Formats: sequence, C-alpha cells, structure tokens
Amino acid sequence: MKSLPGKDLARLVESHGWQLLRIHGSHHVYGKSGNIARLSIPIHGNTPLKLGLLKHLLKMAGLEEADIL
Repeated sequence: MKSLPGKDLARLVESHGWQLLRIHGSHHVYGKSGNIARLSIPIHGNTPLKLGLLKHLLKMAGLEEADIL
C-alpha cells in the first residue's frame, strides 16, 4: 500500500460523502450524517501520512485500500 498526503485523503473522503465540520490547527475534522465517527485528518503540506494512521482513517471512513487508486 502506498501512502498519500493528508490533502489527498481529505479529497477522497469528501468524494465519498464526508463533510468538513471544522479546522483545528492543521487538522481537518470530517463528519458524515448517519455515522457517529469523526475523522481528524492532519494536513501538513505534501507530507505523506504514516501507513498505520492512513489504514486507521480508511477503516473509520468505511473505505478500502482499493479506493485509493
């Protein structure tokens, strides 16, 4: 699995119905109606997210590795 920057992950979750609720510092917090989970995606320029964090955020968002491609 390749890693990707927080900006790209934010675009991906937005395309799957997640909405930006607020920005706290460099973290963008997303929510989705009907889902109690909140995604806090760190946006640090083009620095790629670490794989463990990326996998955790994808799992919380209900997405799979195949959705990245």
